[in-house]
Amino acid sequence: MAEGNGCMEGTPTPGVPQPSNGGFPGPPPPNYSCTLSPSLEAKAREELQEKPEWRLRDVQALRDMVLKEHPHLRTRLDDAFLLRFLRARKFDYDRALQLLLNYHASRRAWPEVFHDLRPSTVRHVLERGVLTVLPQPDNHGRYILCLRPGKWRQNDYPFVDNIRAIYLTLEKLIEAEQTQVNGLVILVDYSGVGLSQASNPGPFLAKKVVGILQDGFPIRIKAVNIINEPRIFKGIFAIIKPFLKEKMAERYVLHGSDMSSLHRSIPRTVLPEQYGGVAGQLDTATWTQTLLDAEENFVVEFCQPEPLEGGVLPDSMLFDGEHGGAQGEDTFRSLRSQLYYCY
Repeated sequence: MAEGNGCMEGTPTPGVPQPSNGGFPGPPPPNYSCTLSPSLEAKAREELQEKPEWRLRDVQALRDMVLKEHPHLRTRLDDAFLLRFLRARKFDYDRALQLLLNYHASRRAWPEVFHDLRPSTVRHVLERGVLTVLPQPDNHGRYILCLRPGKWRQNDYPFVDNIRAIYLTLEKLIEAEQTQVNGLVILVDYSGVGLSQASNPGPFLAKKVVGILQDGFPIRIKAVNIINEPRIFKGIFAIIKPFLKEKMAERYVLHGSDMSSLHRSIPRTVLPEQYGGVAGQLDTATWTQTLLDAEENFVVEFCQPEPLEGGVLPDSMLFDGEHGGAQGEDTFRSLRSQLYYCY
């Protein structure tokens, strides 16, 4: 069993990424070597129960559980990959294993999202500016995923392409250990959202998306800031809220058009001018290029045979339609049977 692995000296300070594309963190090294600064290491110890001297022992323990309990699971087992799941579940082995299973389950359960998932297939979403990542993290070292659903029109392309682009973005962001420790902030600008956009996603899609973010992806979402929400947002949120865990629901903050309220959550220094910030115009091209440059890695990760053999989708990620109303219940029931992937 491997012994502890300390961090490299001279690593960046919290919130300051190693330069790569436009300042975003670069890809991890092929062989794991901790890149956390001393202060981030201390934060991981305090908030995530991560002990550097036990880090690789914990990784090996999770690896052993996978090999023993799920020998047919096709998954990466390298240190850097498994650490994502341990950190996301505060080094609770059982919960980290369940998260790993859910992570792979979502791929089989939602093929229209995960089939041939690579940046070039969602270039149109990125270039339209539906989502981007702000170039600099906030004062807590958290990158900010900016979503602008009003940039999408129903006749342009399927809504699921937006979900594909979001998932690729999350996959790229979670590569960086600083994101694994600090978490992520989401900023949603509802400017320009009308009834056509509000009808997507419906309850079924909403529950699938929320299920993946809460139970099927190794990332810590620390806050969701909503701005410029229209009157119909109450209806949109009513669709989403039943599927949110209480802790996550509390992290939603509605600011309306009050930018001073937003600035209490996200500092002006990292926000673009259109949101009252001082970081210049919103730049979507840099993140687009960052993802496109990672095309080859995504081909290896997502364009291979199915990652999971055997097993059943966990109940927490099934969609029983209990909040969908009478009209949607039959649809949910018929789809439930399709979400088992031992067939």
